[in-house]
Amino acid sequence: MRTRPLKVALLGCGVVGSEVARIMTTHAEDLAARIGAPVELAGIAVRRPGRVREGVPADLVTTDAKALVTRGDIDVVVEVIGGIEPARALITAAFENGASVVSANKALLAEDGPALHEAADKHGADLYYEAAVAGAIPLVRPLRESLAGDTVNRVLGIVNGTTNFILDRMDTSGAGYSEALDEATALGYAEADPTADVEGFDAAAKAAILAGIAFHTRVGLDDVHREGLTEVTAADIASARRMGCTVKLLAICERAADGRSVTARVHPAMIPLTHPLASVREAYNAVFVEAEAAGQLMFYGPGAGGGPTASAVLGDLVAACRNKLSGARGPGESAYTQLPVSPMGDVVTRYHISLDVADKPGVLAQCALVFAEHGVSIDTVRQQGKEGADGDASLVVVTHRAADSALGATVEALRNLDTVRGVASIMRVEGE
Repeated sequence: MRTRPLKVALLGCGVVGSEVARIMTTHAEDLAARIGAPVELAGIAVRRPGRVREGVPADLVTTDAKALVTRGDIDVVVEVIGGIEPARALITAAFENGASVVSANKALLAEDGPALHEAADKHGADLYYEAAVAGAIPLVRPLRESLAGDTVNRVLGIVNGTTNFILDRMDTSGAGYSEALDEATALGYAEADPTADVEGFDAAAKAAILAGIAFHTRVGLDDVHREGLTEVTAADIASARRMGCTVKLLAICERAADGRSVTARVHPAMIPLTHPLASVREAYNAVFVEAEAAGQLMFYGPGAGGGPTASAVLGDLVAACRNKLSGARGPGESAYTQLPVSPMGDVVTRYHISLDVADKPGVLAQCALVFAEHGVSIDTVRQQGKEGADGDASLVVVTHRAADSALGATVEALRNLDTVRGVASIMRVEGE
């Protein structure tokens, strides 16, 4: 066994960073045995050095992150500070000084992943980021390595625990969106500012990373169509239940049927209760992968939290350290297909549309004609009078598969009908 320890610089010592430091300290012997050499925490960069960090050696704490990552003896830098800057500059500096990097930074990887991979390649270093998507769930490595010889056609997943908790509460308890969000906040699942979660930004960053790996092409955050769940109502949840479905915020990455393009999107959707993702409860994550040879694969587990995320970080750390010892390198960016990312209008799926209409003869036929004129075929229709609303009715239409652009044109035409009071909700139906 090598006697000189591999030295690790840790950037960030919050919920995840402190757990990484604790595991590295308490399981030092096990890590050394698995890696083939001792591994030593050489320094921890923080913004607020005065904060009490239980179990973290005070002599390792520094506020000079750049000096830490540019030390000549650092073998691996673990970045868990998040955000774009200074994380990007620090990771780049680490590569320039010969260190490999383990990151949990989904936002940075979604925005600047190709440039980071290029910097790693230029300096012969590794870039690992299992923890950036779905916490402890082994997902990035299976896509990058285990399925490297297969063709992945679709990745469909719940990749944000906060939104899954909210929708689960709305489904199981009948709570409204605001009540469910308040409960998620009280339990620590939602941040004080939940925008990144509930508006789909967090899930979109993860979708960009997953699509890039799965389809061997570059997919940026701006390529991902994004809708949050703030408009989901108790009526939507009830309609889904009547259809034998539940509502989930899904990240969906698909290869086109002809293989010439891909799409990536995040939005609420109804999925059948028979689909494996329908049973994912509370703040758990799950990702469903469909590949040509392997078939359907399901990855499930806790998608956030100090312990689960630290587990993924440590797995990457072990891999990066082993590579340092052997002089090998892990997988880099694979973007050889250079497939274009199609706009949301090209996506084909089913839709659930709820309309508020005048309760009089001929309305259904009038609406059906609009669907037909735009090439959107109707599967089922349900019309009923609205309680307490004299002269108004609710019309619920579920379509066959149609292009998103055709559905959009249909809805705009419906809004212009005198007999349509308003479009109450539009939701896609997935997973069938």
